[in-house]
Amino acid sequence: MAFEVSYHDRIDKLQGLDTNGTGPFDRLAWYALLAEDRNDVVIAEAASGDEAAAMVLARRAKGLESLTNWFSFTWRPVGTAPEALAALGRMLRRKTASIILAPLPEEDGTASLLERSFQKAGWLVFREHCDENHIVGVRGRSFAEYWAGRPGRLRTTLKRKRGKIDIEIFEDFDANAWSDYNFVYEKSWKPVEERADILERFANNEGHAGRLRLGIASADGTRVAAQFWTVDGGTAYIHKLAHTEAGAALSAGTVLTAAMFEHVIDRDKVEMIDFGTGSDAYKKDWMETVRARFRLECLDWRNPRAWPAIAKAVARRLARGTSQS
Repeated sequence: MAFEVSYHDRIDKLQGLDTNGTGPFDRLAWYALLAEDRNDVVIAEAASGDEAAAMVLARRAKGLESLTNWFSFTWRPVGTAPEALAALGRMLRRKTASIILAPLPEEDGTASLLERSFQKAGWLVFREHCDENHIVGVRGRSFAEYWAGRPGRLRTTLKRKRGKIDIEIFEDFDANAWSDYNFVYEKSWKPVEERADILERFANNEGHAGRLRLGIASADGTRVAAQFWTVDGGTAYIHKLAHTEAGAALSAGTVLTAAMFEHVIDRDKVEMIDFGTGSDAYKKDWMETVRARFRLECLDWRNPRAWPAIAKAVARRLARGTSQS
């Protein structure tokens, strides 16, 4: 099958191409948001009849990588046609000697699909576990049924502290509520927000689409905790959470998290809650399943520029094999 392949820098060229995911990080609007005010974005596309696929990438010093930012839960290609992805792989060998794709999910087969497609296109592909994703499947439970399975100390904390905290949950973007979120974040232990403008515009877009869930917790009229979630395609995504020092003493984060869980389970009727990436210990109190996230380093062994990276990747693989033996 002959594919028409193209290589360009405009997200709008992908209009009309179906995305294969249902989450916030699969939409063309998300890629368009990340691509604004950047000159390092490239889009590789292949199409033949009904089969098409594209990859939204960014240039880096030694090649190309997935276009993401620090709070992207996943990255996927746009379209899943295997032959189209292999055609993209062949075309990209003419552009670079190195491509890094991450963070890739495997529960839908994305990591394996890309691995096979790039191997078929002639790349040497190194696959590594790069992160983990904590989720809970609701499985038809009410919040009360879910909560009964939480650790005793968590349930005791909520029982003792709930009456001291006032909770508001916004489903539309509200400038004052977002200002409250920023107030809490700035007073929290969190580092300065990288590209806070992207986060706010993302929240605004999600609010207009009816997907925003922004929780604000207050004590005696002072904002002490805030959380930014979205509900999308039957899944609630936990993007950001923060509390002040005063909020920590009141367990405001725990109270607000419980209220958000109750809202999305009993009101939104979600099927899953996704706590994003990272191995924070507290996530185990709330979540029940851990899914792997993968990194593919695709190297063109024919190109001398890739040889140092190949040597390092082989050494890492050998070291892992030795440590596991």
